[in-house]
Amino acid sequence: MVFFELFSNNPDIVTIEAGQPLFVEGEEGKLMYVLSVGSAEVIVKNRVVETLRSGNIVGEMGIVSPGPRSATVVAKTKCEFVAIDDKRFQYLVQQTPFFATQVMRVLAERLRATDEMLTLSEDV
Repeated sequence: MVFFELFSNNPDIVTIEAGQPLFVEGEEGKLMYVLSVGSAEVIVKNRVVETLRSGNIVGEMGIVSPGPRSATVVAKTKCEFVAIDDKRFQYLVQQTPFFATQVMRVLAERLRATDEMLTLSEDV
């Protein structure tokens, strides 16, 4: 099963025009999103740290541990995101262990990338 297929029947679609933010660093986060159409940039402290493509998730920290967003996400092109609330997230974790593993993998990869960026900035 393709990761994106898990969200294909979710009707909560958020459309963001190019140049507009999906969410902004520091605002309260309670939803996770799956990018279904377009591309977007993840920006931390005014620095692009990742480019999202169809099938990528974002906002996973906000669903696992609600609190201030650690990044800003801005649409590079017109984007459609599937919004995942806590109820849907819990259902997917219970019903599809692969989903939980993928979310943990994304969290780990982003943590490693942040560690690497911090290490490189210390060397300068």
